[in-house]
Amino acid sequence: MATQSTEAAAQTFGSRLADPGPLGLAAFAMTTFFLSSVNAGFIPKTVEGVVLGLALFYGGIAQLCAGMWEFAKGNTFGAVAFSSYGAFWLSFWYLVAHTDLSKAGSDASKGVGWYLLSWTIFTLIMLVAALKTNGVLVFVFIVLAITFILLTFGELGSSTGMTKAGGYIGIITALGAWYGAAAGLVNSTHKKVVLPVFPR
Repeated sequence: MATQSTEAAAQTFGSRLADPGPLGLAAFAMTTFFLSSVNAGFIPKTVEGVVLGLALFYGGIAQLCAGMWEFAKGNTFGAVAFSSYGAFWLSFWYLVAHTDLSKAGSDASKGVGWYLLSWTIFTLIMLVAALKTNGVLVFVFIVLAITFILLTFGELGSSTGMTKAGGYIGIITALGAWYGAAAGLVNSTHKKVVLPVFPR
C-alpha cells in the first residue's frame, strides 16, 4: 500500500513538471554549434576556449538538469540522452580546461580518439532507441553519429579534413536539435502543432 502511494506521488510530481525537452535540445544545439563552427574552420581555433563557458553551464549543467527532470517525468529516453550528453559536455570542459596532455605526445590524439569513439558507440545505441520517437530526433541522432565518426577518424588518423567534415556535419546536427527545441517550445506555447516533429 505504501509502495503504491509512493508511486502515485512520484507520478503526480512528474506530471506537474514542464517539458524539459526543449531546454535539453537547445543547450545541446548551441554548444554543438559553436564547437562545430570551430572544427569547420568558421571560427579561429585560437578562440576555442570561448566554448568552455557554454560547455560547462549550458551544454553541461543545464542539459544535465533537463535529464534529471526527464527522469521525474518518467521519460527514460530523454533522461538518458540529456543526462549523458550533459555529462559529455562537462567532461569536454574538464578535458580542455584541466587535463594536461602535453607529456602524452602523439598518444594524446589516440586518447581523444578513443574518447570520441566511446561516444560514437553510445550515440549509435541512442539512435536505435530514437527510431521509436519522432523523425526530428532520428535525424539528429543520425547526423550526430556521423559527426562523432568523422571526429573519431580525424583524431585517430590525424586528419584535419575529417575533423573539418565533422564540423560541417556537427553544424547540421545543431540546426536539427535547434529545430526540435523550437518545435517543443512553440507547439507547447501555441497549444497546437506549428512545427511538426513527424511522430513515428
